[in-house]
Amino acid sequence: MVIVAFIIAFFFAMNIGGSGAAATMGAAYGSGTLPNKRIALLICAVAIFLGSLSGGEVVKTIGSGIVPPSILQTELVVIVLAAATISLFAANALGIPLSTSEITVGAVVGAGIAYQSVYVGKLLWIVSFWLITPLAAFSFAFFISKWLKGKTVKQNKWIGFLLIIVGFFEAFSAGMNNVANAVGPLVGADLLSVQHGIIFGGLFVALGALLLGSRVLETNGKKITTFSQLEGCIISGIGATLVIVSSLFGLPVPLTQITTSAIIGIGTTKSGFSIWQKQIVIQVLKVWVVSPIFALAVSYSLIKLLLHSDVYTAIAIVSVCFATLGTISLKKTITEERRSFHEHGGGI
Repeated sequence: MVIVAFIIAFFFAMNIGGSGAAATMGAAYGSGTLPNKRIALLICAVAIFLGSLSGGEVVKTIGSGIVPPSILQTELVVIVLAAATISLFAANALGIPLSTSEITVGAVVGAGIAYQSVYVGKLLWIVSFWLITPLAAFSFAFFISKWLKGKTVKQNKWIGFLLIIVGFFEAFSAGMNNVANAVGPLVGADLLSVQHGIIFGGLFVALGALLLGSRVLETNGKKITTFSQLEGCIISGIGATLVIVSSLFGLPVPLTQITTSAIIGIGTTKSGFSIWQKQIVIQVLKVWVVSPIFALAVSYSLIKLLLHSDVYTAIAIVSVCFATLGTISLKKTITEERRSFHEHGGGI
């Protein structure tokens, strides 16, 4: 079971890299500063690993700040990590930028509910920042973009260089905050030390960014709205600052939500609130709402099935969860087919 726990944790870490790639280098790629995806993802991977070396406080929160470490036995850790991995893998398959922090916290809370042991005060504090940080990112991006609107800013090579630096800074913040999501449960169960956790976790998250990040990078970089290099600097700078400050206090926060909220803030300035009608924005918002609840339900159901032998409860909850996720995916497919139909003038 210990070996299984490590395998799942590192596979989850790779999926974190794949999901987080869009939230870190999406601005540089979307603005055309780094048109080559592989180079953008390579820079992302290096920065994530370096950032993970400073992520010890968030690791402690995931490992012992939400539920008592005493309930995190090896079997339970395997289930928590499996629930988080299933949820994230499903989102990656849909090409949706997803918060690994929300998924992981949801899975841990599911275990806590199953054993009626959750630090509710700490959980509410964390969830409040899930709301505060994206709202702050949207507001900062909206008002900064509004202030710059109409002003002439020379787009020279230094702006592009600055965007890459700021993107690196944001990827660093991703490593600092998100690596804990994969190794925190292992640390909480005393299967791994904090120091070894952030090193190995960082390596696998970086590898995941290289191998799995292409599709989500495309979503965050080009499918929401277009933006200039200067606007890209604003997006990445806001995201990096908010996430690093949160990490210093040990708070797992939704980096993808923060970055995407900043992108939407700039898009709102340029296009008005009509951007909120874009299908990709609606799709992202839906998955954000569903993801922590989905992970919680999967975690709780697996515990009921595997540890408590409560088959009927597990089947009922999992069926509802996958039906919900399947409905979201089906709506996305129908919308894409309708768009393709209209683009071809009603023909095939």
